[in-house]
Amino acid sequence: MFGLDNKTPRILVIGDLMIDHYVWGKCERISPEAPVQIAEVKDESNRLGGACNVANNLFSLGAAVSLCGVIGDDDTGRWLVKNLDLRGIDISNIFILPNRPTTKKTRVIVSNQQVLRVDREDKTEIPENISSEIIEMIENKISNFECIILSDYNKGVLNEALTQRLIKLARSENKLILCDPKGKDYQKYAGATLLTPNKNEAQIATKIDIVDDKSLTVALKFLKDKYKLKISLITLSEDGIALLDKNDKLIKIPTIAKEVYDVTGAGDTVIAALGFALSGELDIYKACEFANAAAAVVVGKVGSATVSYAEIVQYMHSRNQSDCNDKILSKSSLLTILQSLKNKKIIFTNGCFDILHKGHIFYLQKAKNLGDILIVGLNSDASVKKLKGEKRPINSQDDRAFVLAGLESVDFVVIFDEDTPEELIASIRPDVLVKGKDYEGKEVAGTKYAKELKLVDFVDGRSTTSILKKVKSL
Repeated sequence: MFGLDNKTPRILVIGDLMIDHYVWGKCERISPEAPVQIAEVKDESNRLGGACNVANNLFSLGAAVSLCGVIGDDDTGRWLVKNLDLRGIDISNIFILPNRPTTKKTRVIVSNQQVLRVDREDKTEIPENISSEIIEMIENKISNFECIILSDYNKGVLNEALTQRLIKLARSENKLILCDPKGKDYQKYAGATLLTPNKNEAQIATKIDIVDDKSLTVALKFLKDKYKLKISLITLSEDGIALLDKNDKLIKIPTIAKEVYDVTGAGDTVIAALGFALSGELDIYKACEFANAAAAVVVGKVGSATVSYAEIVQYMHSRNQSDCNDKILSKSSLLTILQSLKNKKIIFTNGCFDILHKGHIFYLQKAKNLGDILIVGLNSDASVKKLKGEKRPINSQDDRAFVLAGLESVDFVVIFDEDTPEELIASIRPDVLVKGKDYEGKEVAGTKYAKELKLVDFVDGRSTTSILKKVKSL
């Protein structure tokens, strides 16, 4: 559906850096001092929040991420940069302001429900000299990025002057610039590629009550025209994303969430997913589908959460909404997905599948019937040449993988370069390894890593070799 598995866009996130601090507890009594719950603390944890959460989501999706913002010279700030660095997010553009605390939001969670939030922050605008340093830094590095995301939590970093300079710089270099807006007046975001207000934020900014599709269209048109946006959209929570097409007609991309546990950070995930998808050259409609899928995964988790590309693919696959491209995975993406399939019976087989024929279809259907998830290891072009000779394969590995992925019986396809799939099988450790009956009495690579080996009959007289001979005789 998305074809973003091997994309690594370079994205710069600028905005308010913060920590989301969680206090996890249980409540069994009411305080005698006041009519409030007594939360018995069981655990505490810190997570990357605000612009850091946007960056973290981008990193989890597979982007190369740089982060720009300010922190204080305090333990909170040191925890933040340490953990960003450990994740692999570039922290070289983060400024330390000694007299400013690092923003920290503490949420008290009782029985998976948030009952209290305590904020520690300074929302005054950052000094002008820091704004100038940010601009100078980005002017020197902007060619390194495909996209810039402004994550504004109204904590003082993205003031109007800095925001407008960033947008004008991005537009002059033909770079995508996406803004998660805050406040009543969006003038400081004028000229951006797109904004991501939710319905309530859009109503406040436009002074339009959004009660139906007509008023929704009017609000979208207002945002597009007044703020000179390339794309006008509004996120609609459980109703998905609304946007205008090229003719200013309303398009709604529906959401696909199954269960909602916590919407904390969902907006961060949406703008991260949009930036990742648009940088990966998807159109805005597919990008919104991707963002909806990412949000659907995240709201099924508790607390500020991230989503990986593999999780999105698995989610779409579980909803029967994936297509051929999404079934073709790298080994690392497949292994991530398998973590969520531990209760499924995993079947593995492999081959060249050069010219797909009836024998292949019969064989793969038989293999799928042995369990729940069928993974096909596909020999790469280089691997096929070693096995079959210089004139093979007839079809490229990409074409062969796509055709296999189009079969209902096949759940995932992974291309491997080795002569045998033993290394791949060792990583997957399938419940059942399937090969053809012609392997009876022979050693089968990877058998020791599978719970059992099953040999499946072939259809007599059907093979790629026989097809090629027939073609040559014509």
